[in-house]
Amino acid sequence: MLDNVNLKDVVVFDIETVSGHKKYSDLTETMQKLWDIKSEQIQRRKAEEERLPSEESYEEYSGIYAEFGKIVCISAGVFRKDSEGQLNFHLKSYYGDDEKQLLKAFSALVEKTCVNLKKAYLCGHNIKEFDVPYTCRRMIIHGLDLPEALNIPGKKPWELSHLLDTMTLWKFGDYKNYTALKLLCGVFNIPTPKDDIDGSEVGKTYWGSGDLDRIEVYCKKDVLATARLLMSYKGMPIIEDERVHF
Repeated sequence: MLDNVNLKDVVVFDIETVSGHKKYSDLTETMQKLWDIKSEQIQRRKAEEERLPSEESYEEYSGIYAEFGKIVCISAGVFRKDSEGQLNFHLKSYYGDDEKQLLKAFSALVEKTCVNLKKAYLCGHNIKEFDVPYTCRRMIIHGLDLPEALNIPGKKPWELSHLLDTMTLWKFGDYKNYTALKLLCGVFNIPTPKDDIDGSEVGKTYWGSGDLDRIEVYCKKDVLATARLLMSYKGMPIIEDERVHF
């Protein structure tokens, strides 16, 4: 599997998102009304008594929608051989309160590393459904140009082969299936990255304690887990901790 993918040409990445504002009341009147509509849409299958009011649903759900949320951390990793020919994995994060600046920094990395899209890859878990469109939307909202690897509107499916999605690969054509990264880590005996916080706690951690360093560590661990999953798909032994550079 993936015999044509050379690890040195792969950039593995993950994003962490939160609500764009701490509270629903911080939104403009227009955005409050628009969230009211969105809240109804995403809860329409719930029984009436189970639906959250807009104030609560905003804190619960808005971070996963690019129109109402924002990115606070993007972590990326690349495979490189050292002077002894040993494969290493190097990680870097872009994180902070200034979303535009971290998006510009990540865009520069993508432009630098994904030059030839016939052999370069952007890799992540569920990136086609979440990380890539979310990142692109936030870049456009900030008036930033999309790097070539993310300039995908209007592209045909066969023009997106540089987007290497470890979840899509696991589907094997089963479009109904969603398999979490944590489950695949268990299946392949990969150390789980979920030993501190999980995705549902990122927003509370950011708006509660402002602990961006904790979020950044969590994001990097997701990237490392995805990199190891990719190696497992290729039938390779996963990279050891001593070869991982945070």
